[in-house]
Amino acid sequence: MIDTNNYSGTEIAIIGISGRFPSAGSVETFWNNLSQGKECVQFFNEKELQTNAIDQSLINNPNYIKAKAQIDDVDMFDAQFFGYTPRIAECIDPQQRLFLECAWKALEDAGYSVEKYNGLIGVYAGVGLNNYYNDYLANNKYLESLFGKFEIVNNNNTDFLSTRVSYKLNLKGPSLTVQTACSTSLVAVHLACQNLLLRECDIALAGGSKVIIPRNAGYLHIPGGITSSDGHCKPFDSNASGFVPGEGVGVVALKRLEDCIKDRDFIYAVIRGSAINNDGSDKIGFTAPSIIGQSKVISNALAYADIDPNTISYIEAHGTGTNLGDPIELEALKLAFNTNKKQFCAIGSVKSNIGHLDSSAGIAGLIKSALMLKYKKLVPSINFESPNPKIDFKDSPFYVNTEYKDWIVNGFPRRAGISSFGIGGTNAHVVLEEAPQPEPSSEGRRYKLITLSAKTKNVLENYSKNLLNYFEQNKEINLSDAAYTLNTGRSSFPFKQFHVAVNNEEVITDLKAVDDITISKSDEGEKQVVFMFSGQGSQYVSMAKGLYETEFVFKKEIDNCLSILSKISDNK
Repeated sequence: MIDTNNYSGTEIAIIGISGRFPSAGSVETFWNNLSQGKECVQFFNEKELQTNAIDQSLINNPNYIKAKAQIDDVDMFDAQFFGYTPRIAECIDPQQRLFLECAWKALEDAGYSVEKYNGLIGVYAGVGLNNYYNDYLANNKYLESLFGKFEIVNNNNTDFLSTRVSYKLNLKGPSLTVQTACSTSLVAVHLACQNLLLRECDIALAGGSKVIIPRNAGYLHIPGGITSSDGHCKPFDSNASGFVPGEGVGVVALKRLEDCIKDRDFIYAVIRGSAINNDGSDKIGFTAPSIIGQSKVISNALAYADIDPNTISYIEAHGTGTNLGDPIELEALKLAFNTNKKQFCAIGSVKSNIGHLDSSAGIAGLIKSALMLKYKKLVPSINFESPNPKIDFKDSPFYVNTEYKDWIVNGFPRRAGISSFGIGGTNAHVVLEEAPQPEPSSEGRRYKLITLSAKTKNVLENYSKNLLNYFEQNKEINLSDAAYTLNTGRSSFPFKQFHVAVNNEEVITDLKAVDDITISKSDEGEKQVVFMFSGQGSQYVSMAKGLYETEFVFKKEIDNCLSILSKISDNK
């Protein structure tokens, strides 16, 4: 049994994760890149920039940095799956298209089907500045003649990010679009947690999306500004000069921990507490950070979580690599921790790998930390050689972790804090803890039914290949769990396929022979399955013995019938 005595009832579990990040089309690749300490910034040559119509005078400017951390295949949206025509899809902000796809995948990763789940699902998210509309759609007279200005504006209005997901996925919980600049997605996570605790929804999708238009373009570095002078983000380092613009999409599926334990959900990590605030005018300017504001939001999150800061062993910092921001952030952390212990807490910043994702920065840090808790590993914060002279790490609780290593703790659960601070002063901090050890699953039935379905035959064939790859790479997985999730946690589509197997090896064998298996198409809704036994004297001894021994419901009903017959027999 899971020990629930350590929980207060206000904890939120992360049960699903989906994302698209620079050089990572999936969360798995994102984790591999982080583990390997890979920098995912692309550097463009002059021909690539010219092809993208970047002004030659800008290219020739010595302060024009030909780099960006960008995601691949931004134009590859599955319009048909979500009921859009290609032309309508072309009129939708790519940030919203990609977020819609990731929202669907996060629910699938959590093992929930929007068709089969009876609870309320909410959406909380934000996007970055929509350059796609300004650069491509605003003066596109052809598309305007097809759909009208009103339709095009509606498909690009940031207000409709969350409600578009709720409409397309038929979600009935609260649907809020959040905009707090760089802290947007972590603020969205905080609001989602609060709404879950208020029971306004039962599952919440939270995150953010950022895509930079035009593609394959660099940025102009302003000396003394916030962007890097060399295309590398170097948080906490003496040679840091700012961040590299980046883009990405991240979504987490959240659920009350007490419900997750009852429903036996897979849990990546537990949110023990979170807080948001604003600096007000207690700083030198609107865009500047504030030591007081940051320290208070961290202290508030720790207090709400009821966590001693001495038990926090990792901080995912905002870590922009700016001369002003990094020292202020470390000073704020020292104030919030308020401890005499030295260098016991690792610190890092995902921006060293993937740049600054603007509205998606916070969710990227949260996903990174949740994966570290899942795998019990610390990943390196790269591009760090010597500390910023304004930061005294030796006289602080923190040290910059620069290697991939086991996350070792002594006497406490693994815990992490994640910070995200927005221009304009809205700060957010989340306290994460490793998930409780799940109870082992039972073997269940001898024969497992593996079901797959898709909207087209080609997609189903790809789905089958992906499932084969998954089973080959995860041969130790409990087949009963996989069968249950595929059966109850996936939506039903017209093209169907199934496999019956006793063990994982049989599933792999069947999936390899998928070309020999008939794919059926059904235009009707779900049908009920009924066990029927023919009469007319065809009965024989033990004809239902197999079902009686393996199917609990069948056994229960037979026992009930036998009890009734026994009473009738006794009365004669």
